[in-house]
Amino acid sequence: MTEPLATTDFGAPATFGAHVFRVEIPAARAAPVVIVEDYGYRGHEAGIPRDEARVVLLRRSWSGIADVARREFNDRLKTARTATSRWHTGTNLVDRLLGKELCVLAWAAETANDEQLPVICSRWAALRPEERWWLFAMAVAEAGLPDDTQRGWRRALFHALSDGEKPALDRRRLRPVEDDLFRLPLFKEAE
Repeated sequence: MTEPLATTDFGAPATFGAHVFRVEIPAARAAPVVIVEDYGYRGHEAGIPRDEARVVLLRRSWSGIADVARREFNDRLKTARTATSRWHTGTNLVDRLLGKELCVLAWAAETANDEQLPVICSRWAALRPEERWWLFAMAVAEAGLPDDTQRGWRRALFHALSDGEKPALDRRRLRPVEDDLFRLPLFKEAE
């Protein structure tokens, strides 16, 4: 029987040079939380940087998503028979795949208000891990840096997971169903 892989924090391999995510939580309560992708040994090869900041979250947004992410990750780590963890001040290491999932949650929450954060968390929790990985790949391909908040898939993640802003219905433009049953809307009847 093989020995289980030694991990630290949220499933990150304890070996030096592993591809992980770092969640930097400063001691100052008002300072933002930064999520960084650390490429490990792959960094500085073939044009890959050593590490890249993926998102900078206001502390209020981080507080709204941190507990949901911790519970989800710890459930998965328990299933894999790996040590669980909790968020702490300083550097938190997160497994590469869990880090991708955390970025999807953080990107959706970065512009959310306090009422939207619980909705975002519940919708994120309902996604399968594979769906979160795919969403990460789509978002990072065109808008994976902290300054890309309102671009492409990052913006779409917010709208998809927060239920977006619902436009008000214009009741004057709605036609009764019976009108459409016996005529095609493309052709006007001769009056």
